[in-house]
Amino acid sequence: MPKSGSLFPIDENYTAFLRSLKERIRQAQIKAALAVNQELTLLYWQIGREILMRQQQEGWGAKIIEQLAKDLKREFPDIKGLSSRNLKYMRAFAEAYPDEQIVQQVAAQIPWFHNCVLIEKVKDPSERLWYIQQTTINGWSRSILEIQIDTGLYRRQGGAITNFERTLPQPQSDLAQQLLKDPYNFDFLTLAKAAQERDLERALVDHIRDFLLELGSGFSFVGSQYPLVVDGQEYRIDLLFYHFKLRCFIVIDLKMVEFQPEFSGKMNFYVSAVNAILRHPDDQPTIGIVLCKSKNKTVAELALQGMTQPIGVSTHRIGSDLPEQLKSLLPTVEQLEMELQTIKVESNLSDEQL
Repeated sequence: MPKSGSLFPIDENYTAFLRSLKERIRQAQIKAALAVNQELTLLYWQIGREILMRQQQEGWGAKIIEQLAKDLKREFPDIKGLSSRNLKYMRAFAEAYPDEQIVQQVAAQIPWFHNCVLIEKVKDPSERLWYIQQTTINGWSRSILEIQIDTGLYRRQGGAITNFERTLPQPQSDLAQQLLKDPYNFDFLTLAKAAQERDLERALVDHIRDFLLELGSGFSFVGSQYPLVVDGQEYRIDLLFYHFKLRCFIVIDLKMVEFQPEFSGKMNFYVSAVNAILRHPDDQPTIGIVLCKSKNKTVAELALQGMTQPIGVSTHRIGSDLPEQLKSLLPTVEQLEMELQTIKVESNLSDEQL
């Protein structure tokens, strides 16, 4: 019922109606920003292609870009992205993507500065396309994309040793294999050399947002030291997650030592217990990940051969273990948290854009 003196009813129906309108407006804003970005990226590609063609046909050297930047700036003084640096990126962009269809269907789906990062840092075309796809799926900001490139995510994906092909049905086995990385980079942590598993576990939980970013999209944190009671005896799982894309629980057992064969037997038990106690009939089989400081490939492969449950063995690298050259490329925790707070479309152009 409307309140006395009110111009409109303040009730649950109105609140729901207002919420739906807000969501529609936000979605429209995102679509508009994406459309602007796509048109901008295509324009940049066309400019870059023209520069390439003219240089080839007319024999113009590199200085033509400097002259072109000055003349365009004189004609369009209010447009901020026609610097010689950005024109060079446009040329490199067109050279990297000679097919306009690829630009429209793939490269134009991410902001311009993301493309600049990829052109500068990734030379292999297939690897570059992979990062574009992952950026689109995960909504990475430019800084997050740089982190993923600098830490070699493309090469780390699917690198763990697993028995998924034998223990999981298709296509679940392929999806799960690509889910795992090797190594996992915990550059946001600083632990003493004598740190134990519980120290690593507490640190990861304290930095759960950064940990989830490194794990990848789809992970939802369930708990640490998660209790499972089997025949009256309690067992505790280091870290328990649920993966919404794979539709399954994921058990992580943390080790600060090299992988040992007995670790796989313990994980086999944990996965079986989760399946018996927590798994819903609609869930896919639970997956276990043994995360060690190091591993011997042959030992890990032999240890998994006799296991009936899907288990992967991977390694981790903590901030203090990273090479100094790589540390300098990585942001601070505070910078990373700022990026995670607002991952948004970079269609508002900065001084290096239009």
